[in-house]
Parts: sequence; structure tokens; C-alpha cells
Amino acid sequence: MASMIIGLDVGGTHTDVILAGENGLVNRAKVLTDTSDLFGTILTGLDRITADVRPEDISHAVLSTTLTTNAIVTNNLHRAGMIVCAGPGISVDAFKICDDFHVVDGAIDHSGREIKGLNEGQIRAAASQLQEKGIDCVGVACKFSTRNPAHELKIAEIISPMFERVFIGHRISGNFNFPRRIATTFLNASVYPVHKAFFNAVQSSLVKRGLTMPIYILKADGGTMDFKTSIDFPGQSILSGPAASVMGSVPFADTDAETLVLDIGGTTTDMAVLVNGVPLLAPEGIELNGYKTLIRALKTMSVGLGGDSFVRVDGENIIIGPERRGPAMAYGGDAPTTPTDALFVLGKAAGGDKDAAARGINGIAEKLGVSVTAAAYRVFDQTCRQILENARQMVDMINSRPVYTVREALKGRRINPDRLLMLGGPAPYFADHIQSISDYKVKTVPHWDVANAIGTALSRTTCEVTLFADTSKRVATAPAERFSESIGSGFDLRAATDMALTLLKDKALSQGADVKDLETDLLESLAFNQVRNFHLVGKTIRVRVQVRPGLVHNHEAIVRHLER
Repeated sequence: MASMIIGLDVGGTHTDVILAGENGLVNRAKVLTDTSDLFGTILTGLDRITADVRPEDISHAVLSTTLTTNAIVTNNLHRAGMIVCAGPGISVDAFKICDDFHVVDGAIDHSGREIKGLNEGQIRAAASQLQEKGIDCVGVACKFSTRNPAHELKIAEIISPMFERVFIGHRISGNFNFPRRIATTFLNASVYPVHKAFFNAVQSSLVKRGLTMPIYILKADGGTMDFKTSIDFPGQSILSGPAASVMGSVPFADTDAETLVLDIGGTTTDMAVLVNGVPLLAPEGIELNGYKTLIRALKTMSVGLGGDSFVRVDGENIIIGPERRGPAMAYGGDAPTTPTDALFVLGKAAGGDKDAAARGINGIAEKLGVSVTAAAYRVFDQTCRQILENARQMVDMINSRPVYTVREALKGRRINPDRLLMLGGPAPYFADHIQSISDYKVKTVPHWDVANAIGTALSRTTCEVTLFADTSKRVATAPAERFSESIGSGFDLRAATDMALTLLKDKALSQGADVKDLETDLLESLAFNQVRNFHLVGKTIRVRVQVRPGLVHNHEAIVRHLER
């Protein structure tokens, strides 16, 4: 069978790998994730699904990962530094994102004009302090760098020889909002080592297996990007895993209802809402564990609650998560009791050591003064109720703001899902109980335990372009794309949109998009008059466009076979 696709989802607990083609699922594998040996983990999964397959019959691979998401949720970020310049009129202390945060002189105004030069001595001093602390990844963010990136580029030029990696704000995002650009740049620097380890493990595993096809990674917006490009934008892998949950549920959602999606993993439960089968969008960007970013994303929520969450007793109360101390005792864990162990005691799970699970739950039972079975039920029931409570909070949060899908704004719409789609390894065990304690109509998706990998495989390439034009200066720029071109005085919104769409399509195709999947949207279209001495001297224009997230154009044939 030709033109098969590999879908690979690396979670904190399990790595799921599938091989899909026009006849549906060809092969599938689920292996334990060893974060200390990602190469071995990924190679094992690839070996299992490609053992009898010719490499030339595989068209491409798409990957997703929860590793960077888990690092943020569990406060396990790599130590990174920031160098910021904002100019007058703003207190950057309010946006201090980390301990190693340095503010230097220099300012660009809203039109892109330099109003205060950089102080190179300050920059070198800040870099030296960061270097002395052993910091090897640094972010640089300057206000209005999206209009003129000169200061960010100069700072990066000065400090790059001193660090392994320097991330530059205007290249990370071309959108306005300085505080969010600071946070976005910082997170890219902080998750870089985790993503780099993942990147190297994948590359080495594929080479070892003799696979040389194109590789893509799933981004937070449910679209893919070229894997080699992702090493320069590691923040795009944040919420890659939750996006896979959404994309894995989309083919099976009702197109005339509002649906809650729950993906119960080992470390986290990822949640989302579909409106008539279409994912909701976080238009401003990801908000995760207190970080507000410009990373465009599907509207999801990840909570530290899963099958491997650490369970403990505090007085008469059971505390579940967010900490994970290793696998369930039923699967070889040596100390922690988990909801998965409760499932084994209750006879709802198989394939592990039920006696070991019972020994773990026994410690909970003794502290509560109840039987092992009663303790297991309380752990399982509370896990389900905590998941539902978090889902309720997510819906309330969605309804507190304007609602957007990846296609349109739903003005005045209040979300009230009554359907629930479940995926993830323990999904069937949780589904019946969640239905019994809630008003949802609950079902699991086909191949629920590898549905993330399926959604990953079927997602198409997306990207975004922001274009600025100044007709008085007669220049159009897209700093994030390293683009600048002269324009005439009559340049208008229509011309700017055409130029932005051309840039967008070129960018998408360069990242491996199929021309049949280039559904584009105009996200923003603004023009302001420039007036000096009571005379119109030109226009300032801003246009933002995207390739719409969705499934590849030929996904229907694969999905039909999956549903059988």
C-alpha cells in the first residue's frame, strides 16, 4: 500500500504510533515513554509499526508531543533569561517573567522610528550576568519590534556568541501585545532543551529505521509545520498534545451539537469544546499555568490529573494530582498509588499486576479506615468528579469571553455542551462512570487509545502571516518573515491583503503544505490615516492572514475504515 502516513504522539506516560492509509489503520503500537531515553522509546514504536513495510510506501510522518506542555504544567522549565527594552512610558517590571530578567536602554516608537539608541555596555553586562549563572538559552524582546526589528537584531548579534540559543521576539510572533511577546519569547527559550531532546530522538530513530520521508510536527492551532523549522520555534510544540486530542476527535464529532472532548492521559487530562464539529480557538494565544502568550492555539485546557496522578490522603480527604511520581504500581511502579491502580482493584482494567495495585490502594484504605475496594472506588469516583469540575470551569471560562472557532466569531453565543467524546488509554473505563454521574451523552472515539496519533497524522499544514504597510514611507514589511518591499503611494488594503496571501501561500508550501489544503482566512484588516499639520500624508495598514487548521483533504477514506 502506497502513501501511508505515520502518526506519532509522545506523551508523558505513553508514546502512541500508528500507520494509516486509504484502507484505515494499518499498524498501531503503544509503548511506555522513557523521557531519559526518548530515542529508544520512539525507535521501539517505529519498529513495531514499520517492520513489514517498505520505507518508500510511507509518504510522511506527523508528530505531536506533550513533553513541553508537561514541563510548563509541572513547573519543570529549563532556566532561561530575558533581555528586554521598552523605552519610556512603560514599566517593564510589571511584565517580569522570570528571575533572570534584564531591562536595557533603547526604544522604537509605534511607527518603527528609533527614539533612543541601544546601550551596548548594558547589553554585554546583562549577558555576562546570565552567562555567569550557567544560563544557555536567552530571549530578546523589544517594544514595537514588529514594526522595526533593528534593536532585537542588534542585541541578538551582540549576545549570540555567549549562549547556545537566542530567541528573538519579532521572529517568534509578528503580532502586537508586548507583554505577551515577552512571555512567548521566554517560553520558547525555556522549552527549547526539552524540544531539542525530542527533535534529536526523533531524527536519530528515523535514521536508524532507514526512514527519510518528510516529517512534520503538530502545533497548538491543530495544524502542522515542517519538523526542521520547529527547532527554531519550539514554543509551537506547546499544547501540541492537547491539539492532537482535538484533531483526533473532530472526525467523530456530531456536526449539529456542542461537544466536550476529554483526553485522559497518564499525566494530564486535556479538554476542549467542539461547536458543530469545529474546534474553538484561543485567538489571542495560549494561556497556560499563568503564562499569557501569542502562540495561536485551539482552545484547550490541560489539568494535572490523569491515570498516573499521585494519590495521597490528608486527614479525611483524598488528594489526586497534579504530581506524577512514576507509573502505576500495576505497571511496575515502586511506590505511588494512582487512579490506574484503583481501576485494577475495581476490576475495570487488565494487563497489569492487580495484587501490586491492591498493595498501593491498601495504604489509602488504612488511612481512611475503609476496605481496599471502597478506597479504590473513592479514588476512581473523585478522579471522575474532579475531571468534570475542571471541565465545568473551562466552559465557564469560555463563556466569559467572546467565542471563536477556527472559522468564525460566534457573537453572543454561549456554549453548553451536552455530548462528551472521550479518548486516551483509560477512556472506556471512565466513560460509563462519568455518564452515570453527569448529564452528558458519553461515547469513546474509535481506537480511543491511539486517537491522538490518528488526529496527528490527519492534520494539515497551517501558518500565519502579519503584514504592515506604511504608504508615507512607501514600504510593506512582514518582519517575522524577513520580508520588506517598496510600495506605491496608492497601496491599499486590497493590495496588502493580496500581498499577505501570496506570502502566506509561499510560506505554507515551503513548510510542506499540499496545495489542495490551502484554505485561507483574513483574520485582521486595518487601515489608519496618517495626518500631519492637518494634511493626509499616507496610511498605516495591517493585515493578518492564516491557513485554516483542519484535516487533510483526503482524510475521509481513512476515517470511514476507522469507524468500522
